[in-house]
Amino acid sequence: MINFEMNDEEAKMVQGVIERYLYHLQTEIIHTDRKEFRDALKEREKFLKGIIDRLQTTIMACSKK
Repeated sequence: MINFEMNDEEAKMVQGVIERYLYHLQTEIIHTDRKEFRDALKEREKFLKGIIDRLQTTIMACSKK
C-alpha cells in the first residue's frame, strides 16, 4: 500500500482535476463505438469514481478535526 499525505487544499485540487477528467471520460464513453474499448473506459470511470469518493470522505473527516 502507498500512503500519500496532502493538505485539505491539495486534496480538493486533486479531486477537481479527477472530476474534470471524469467528465471528459464520460463524453468519450458516449462516443465510443467499440464495445471492448467502451468497457475498458467504463472500468476506468468506476475506478476514478471510487477515488473521488475516498477523497471526499477524507476531506470531510479532516475538516471536522
